[in-house]
Amino acid sequence: MFRWDEVFSCKIARFDEQHRQLFSLANALLDTIKSDRDADHYDEIIAALYALKEYTIHHFQAEESLMEHYGYPKLMSHRMQHKRFLAKVQEMLDRDMDQNQAEVSMELLAFLADWIQKHIMEVDSQYGTFLNDKGIY
Repeated sequence: MFRWDEVFSCKIARFDEQHRQLFSLANALLDTIKSDRDADHYDEIIAALYALKEYTIHHFQAEESLMEHYGYPKLMSHRMQHKRFLAKVQEMLDRDMDQNQAEVSMELLAFLADWIQKHIMEVDSQYGTFLNDKGIY
């Protein structure tokens, strides 16, 4: 379901590599869910959420630091989107999902697909162009 393609590239190599990691995390969760729909996947879902949280904290800090260094004019808006993403992940971690694992998993996958489509393809490509103009690839 989550396959990297150059259309997702923000034209900054290190961030593209980090974005590929997001695809890997999403695919691992999808594989877990598909492996046995009736099995208890609570531990795997929680582990996926924590991995997603750790990954995004690191990734968002790296993006924001570079944007700040070069005076990216949309930094505050970008930072707010990152905060909303992390709040959503935390909300999912705080849920009692034991009885509705499939629902939470599907919500998480839809959330990630939406993030990839709207944030990475649209918003991140803007900072990519800005940073490319500053000589950062």
